[in-house]
Amino acid sequence: MARFDRTPFQIQILDLSHDGRGVARHDDGKAVFVSGALPGETVLAEPTARSRRFDEARTLEVLDASPERVVPRCGHFGTCAGCVLQHLAQDRQIAAKQRVLLENLERIGKVAPGVVLAPLTDQAWGYRRKGRFSVRRVNKKDRTLVGFREQDPRFVADLAQCYTVVPAIGMKIQELSALVDGLQAREHIPQIEFIAGDDAIALTVRHLVPLAEADRAALAAFGREHGFAIFLQPKGVDSVHPLEEPAPVLSFRLPQWDVELAFEPLDFIQVNAGLNQKMIALALELLDTRPEHRVLDLFCGLGNFTLPLARQVREVVGVEGDAGLVARARANGQRNGLGNARFFAADLATDQRGAPWMRQGFDRLLLDPPRSGADEVLRQMPLKGIDRIVYVSCHPGSLARDAGFLVHEHGYRLVSAGAMDMFPHTAHVESIALFQR
Repeated sequence: MARFDRTPFQIQILDLSHDGRGVARHDDGKAVFVSGALPGETVLAEPTARSRRFDEARTLEVLDASPERVVPRCGHFGTCAGCVLQHLAQDRQIAAKQRVLLENLERIGKVAPGVVLAPLTDQAWGYRRKGRFSVRRVNKKDRTLVGFREQDPRFVADLAQCYTVVPAIGMKIQELSALVDGLQAREHIPQIEFIAGDDAIALTVRHLVPLAEADRAALAAFGREHGFAIFLQPKGVDSVHPLEEPAPVLSFRLPQWDVELAFEPLDFIQVNAGLNQKMIALALELLDTRPEHRVLDLFCGLGNFTLPLARQVREVVGVEGDAGLVARARANGQRNGLGNARFFAADLATDQRGAPWMRQGFDRLLLDPPRSGADEVLRQMPLKGIDRIVYVSCHPGSLARDAGFLVHEHGYRLVSAGAMDMFPHTAHVESIALFQR
């Protein structure tokens, strides 16, 4: 087998890819994706992979820098895969995401919004309130590493801190690494998940062997010292339990709607608290509800949109595939005194045409699906009476596909769409779109 040629080469960057890499072309026209490079730059790059359709490379030196380039705040940038856009000015980051959204809508859905919404943004640092750290004992370093994966996912990044994670956690990664390194079970702990409520922060330690009493005592002492609630996960998601009782209630408030949502340590919540509140306000504004309306909220989770909606309409129905989330959504409705919010557990990727909630008649539809989108459930929905649909998306490709279906097969107009910077400094594109009869 021929040896892979890693000879550095000089190249001009033409564009930015959907995953935050610079796009260039060799003299023969073959595409090459260059990490750490921006459009308009000339860089010295080292090949990292080759395939029949395209090559991959990483930037060794920027020979001619873009005026939009900034100095990354984090010294781990370029190694850690947690962020890929710290070298691009923040206002240009969201502009690039807006362009990715519009290009997907045009290319995949063959649609264009009547109005491009102004990008929705919030704080760019210390915003990440939920995530998962990988854990690995590295004998060559005689240390245990706790952090996000490197760009080469075989390795865990050797982090001193993370500026995108809420500071109470992001500034204590070294202390967390030292804690795990001192445990007898250090080689049997693959991950630690974190989640922050308004008043409490939880760390969930996944462990593959039973923990010795000394390890449990060390974890408990660390939690008390740093103000963390420690949870243990010996097996699957259902095995999660607090190390010490009583465990604090994890919750976050949505003051504009006088709503508080409680959650469990591994539940899905929107990662960016400030952006989440702005997103809810925009979604409700676009829905343009009236007090007599009935609204359907698909993929409702804990009730993030459902319960604010319940404050302003006659009735709202939330549907979610995770039965645990549905139970907590119901409890959240009760704790907030919202008797007009009803919840159902249903796998929205399967046939739901016989489900009791499907045929109840709704004036508005809101949906916030996973990356796979809402293709299956939209094809089953009786959409005839629904005048407005607000679609919150975490993947522009699936949104574009579903937009094409709504516009070309059901006669909706794509009234407006825009990007939302839920994950600053990453290539993740969150967006929102309004469809109207």
